[in-house]
Amino acid sequence: MRKKIKKVFKIVCIIVVILVCSVTALILFANWKIPHDTKQYVYSDVNQIPHQKAALVLGAAKNIGSRQNLYFTYRMAAAKELYDAGKVDAFILSGDNSTKTYNEPEDMRQSLIELGVPDSIIYLDYAGLRTLDSVVRSKLIFGQDSIIIVSQKFHNERAIFLAQYYGMTAYAYNAKDLRLNRKSVRTKVREKFAKAKVFIDLITNKKPKYLGEPVEIK
Repeated sequence: MRKKIKKVFKIVCIIVVILVCSVTALILFANWKIPHDTKQYVYSDVNQIPHQKAALVLGAAKNIGSRQNLYFTYRMAAAKELYDAGKVDAFILSGDNSTKTYNEPEDMRQSLIELGVPDSIIYLDYAGLRTLDSVVRSKLIFGQDSIIIVSQKFHNERAIFLAQYYGMTAYAYNAKDLRLNRKSVRTKVREKFAKAKVFIDLITNKKPKYLGEPVEIK
């Protein structure tokens, strides 16, 4: 009996080691592959990015508790920079509105209006629950085969990679990032795993949670 237990334990240990090595390899590969394949489509100079009909602004919480979320603030500022530079004609604001009290797209709309962006060129995507959902819906629901994506660089890389996989021509404009602190480090670590999950989603043919009726961007 003791020999059987040792044998089973040895097999379990081997399986665990294989899984850990596989996950580590996937994380390392994804965090090399995605930045490598998207670097020429990611811009930090608003004057250099090609003009597109629409920009997809990826959502974030406006506030974290009682504190301002600078990821949100900087994304709104970047969107305004695109508008001021005449680089886009419309905005798709895509984020989470899974409950009545939490509405990222509406928060983004209000912020852009306050910054001077006309409401008439703003379109809201309430079902941008994940980056994949936002990107795919910008094509299937909002009819954009070519687009500018707005977020921080680490996020833009992943979004561009997804957009290209789904046959889109996509560029990204980098919003200002946060300095290293406890929150930003957590976000960066989470992004390492998110990039790895991109490949799992593509292999499993992950679809957006919601689609719906097409929306025409004029």
